[in-house]
Amino acid sequence: MKEKLKIAVQKSGRLNEKSLNLLKECGINLPGGNGKLKTEAKNFPVEILFLRDDDIPQYVEQGVADVGIVGENEVWEKKKNVIAVHKLGFAGCRMSLAIPKDEKYTGLAFFNNKKIATSYPTILNDFFDKHKINVTIEEISGSVEIAPGIGLADAIFDIVSTGSTLLMNGLKEVERVVESEAVLISNEKLSEAKKEILEKFLFRIKAVKKASENKYITLNAPESSVPEIVELLPGMKSPTIVPLAETGWVGIHSVVKEDEFWDIIDKMKDLGAEGILVIPIEKMVI
Repeated sequence: MKEKLKIAVQKSGRLNEKSLNLLKECGINLPGGNGKLKTEAKNFPVEILFLRDDDIPQYVEQGVADVGIVGENEVWEKKKNVIAVHKLGFAGCRMSLAIPKDEKYTGLAFFNNKKIATSYPTILNDFFDKHKINVTIEEISGSVEIAPGIGLADAIFDIVSTGSTLLMNGLKEVERVVESEAVLISNEKLSEAKKEILEKFLFRIKAVKKASENKYITLNAPESSVPEIVELLPGMKSPTIVPLAETGWVGIHSVVKEDEFWDIIDKMKDLGAEGILVIPIEKMVI
């Protein structure tokens, strides 16, 4: 029987939808239906396992799953023997310390001899050990934000996305400890066949990620401005330039990085460019 790569994804929560969307963008078709614990792709040799996110590092270490899509925070917290293969660029968050909003914060020394509630005791303990600050860690699961309000702890350490949950619970963020995003992890002892499938999967992931970071643009420009515009638009190798019916004008096609787009557009307009079209890129293979 042909080997399949077993991929663990979160069965529910913030990573589930984005993980499944990544698989879809990679051209991996999964059967529909909710509530399944596992499913097989129709057109690519992978099997998807739906697991709790905090269990994924352990299952990948044990070989129950070959690879997994999980937050870096879970990898750091569980400290399992897995390989972080590739950062995926989504589900970004920060892990921060927060205290009651009426407290005066005086720096990290504020936490000396304080009790801190968290679901991530390993990460927190490593942080305060590094800074040689003595704290008591109260490990709880679920909503840690209520801990100071009910007298369980003096502060909390948790994942923060927008900070609105902290505000609703009378807390304020005072220290950003670490930033996390989704990452692809792998078992250390994959067979050669599974390594080959993983490489093909990674190739697709990188093509999707590269596409999201770039835009395809077309524009018309005076022929006299071409040398200066080419300097702005290196593209993957160099821009494509074609003559227009109107003498002295050319059409230019290229790729621009998302974070450089507006600055480059402004410079091109100053060089006489017009009719600028911006087109999303679905996949980008280089």
